[in-house]
Amino acid sequence: MQTILCYGDSNTWGYTPGTGQRYPRSQRWPGVLQAVLGPGFFVIEEGLNSRTTVLDDPTRAPGKNGLPYLRPCLDSHAPLDLVLLMLGSNDLKHRFGLSAFDISLNAAALVGVIQESDAGRDSKAPPVLLLSPPHVGPFTALADLFAGAEEKSRQLSKHYQAVAQQTNCSFFDVAEVVVASPVDGVHWETEQHAALGNRLADVVRQLLHEKDGR
Repeated sequence: MQTILCYGDSNTWGYTPGTGQRYPRSQRWPGVLQAVLGPGFFVIEEGLNSRTTVLDDPTRAPGKNGLPYLRPCLDSHAPLDLVLLMLGSNDLKHRFGLSAFDISLNAAALVGVIQESDAGRDSKAPPVLLLSPPHVGPFTALADLFAGAEEKSRQLSKHYQAVAQQTNCSFFDVAEVVVASPVDGVHWETEQHAALGNRLADVVRQLLHEKDGR
């Protein structure tokens, strides 16, 4: 059994655009990933609404900062064969005033925590697949919250890819397969979850195949 941790925000949690309800596990992208990979894999879903990379948000309940919880989360689910990390969309909020480059450095800090851990097999660090979040916008009700975020979101991929190269981890641009819902410009319809889960299944199989040297 190979264990995969998906560490992310509301789109990993399965937030339904417009209602704020949660999609069933089978419709959320980690659940799709689990179904496609099959019984030889265990996909752990660690999504949280409003989770940032390393930022405290004074307008949200405590615990939204993705940094303090990451290491305990890794240790809780160890041993891990792979960690999928997809955070950064909430860092685009206007209140934080960050550039796409700044956000990528925040993501790099999280990659560092994973790579410095012993939460993988044989007490080694688990490999990381860094996922660049999809583009956000156009916005409706969330326009003020994400003012200026559309263009910055389109710059994330190149900076996340640079982080992956510098930290020697794997990379995938989620914007290749996912488009945000027109309902709010941030969250995804079920078709987008299905598309990502199916696409990542191929990526994950290849990465674990390479890791095992088969």
